[in-house]
Amino acid sequence: MCLSIRLLAEEKRIAESYAKMRSMSLEEAFKQALFERIEDEYDVAVAAAAYAEYEMSGRKSRPISELWEEVFDDRCES
Repeated sequence: MCLSIRLLAEEKRIAESYAKMRSMSLEEAFKQALFERIEDEYDVAVAAAAYAEYEMSGRKSRPISELWEEVFDDRCES
């Protein structure tokens, strides 16, 4: 598949500079950036769904300090 985009001169200069710094073609730079963005947005959506499920379950979180106390108390008793 072939895709073309229009860039302003300044945008093109920035994109070419970015690609050059990373020793990759402009095509590779755009492709990498696109898929990283897709992956990031997917991760956010999955996290939001998991958090919503957690909230609906009725479970409650607790301060991390309580967890550390529990962990260290268990280690001292062993």
